[in-house]
Amino acid sequence: MKVVHFGHACVLLDTGTTRILIDPGTFSAGFEDLTDLDAVLITHQHFDHIDAERLPALLAANPQAQFIVDEGTAPTVENATVARPGDTFKIGDQSVRVAGGQHAVIHADIPTIPNAAYVIGDGAFYHPGDSLVVPDEDVDVLGLPAGAPWLKTGEAVDFLRAVKPRVAVPIHEKTLASPQMAVRFFDMLKPDGTDVRLLTPGEETAV
Repeated sequence: MKVVHFGHACVLLDTGTTRILIDPGTFSAGFEDLTDLDAVLITHQHFDHIDAERLPALLAANPQAQFIVDEGTAPTVENATVARPGDTFKIGDQSVRVAGGQHAVIHADIPTIPNAAYVIGDGAFYHPGDSLVVPDEDVDVLGLPAGAPWLKTGEAVDFLRAVKPRVAVPIHEKTLASPQMAVRFFDMLKPDGTDVRLLTPGEETAV
């Protein structure tokens, strides 16, 4: 599988026969020119995960793509399939299972919202959105949240240790002044057998 990280939470997964884009948000750049997508997946309604201005043109350029969104995003978009915890979808040659269900808590005074975490290809790639839900499947490549208002570095490390992927790709890094600092902690505290790789935004990387 090849992965392109467009910055923050947005990643493109390419198996050679199936192309899946996840969370094209406002902090990400370069995804708007993509074509030949089989699906666009949205984990939740926050603007850094779904860019309402660039999304319509992206979907128009990819009319064959399935558009799958969480329950909170569904009322704000058209022609989308709603992803609920436990749902499974077939996208090209890949299975997609919906895990989790709720966004991580930012503060007790801020209501939590739906969050659909996506397990791609029986664990080939896992995108947790804004959550630290450990999936039932073994995970080969993990999109690891690096920084957020709802996240401490120690929590991210514990999540990494619980999932134990072969490769961890830091995402959700645009809230940090220095993502390399978080990556340094991840690399120092990672479980045995895990490789932490900070991808160059916009560059296709085989994982």
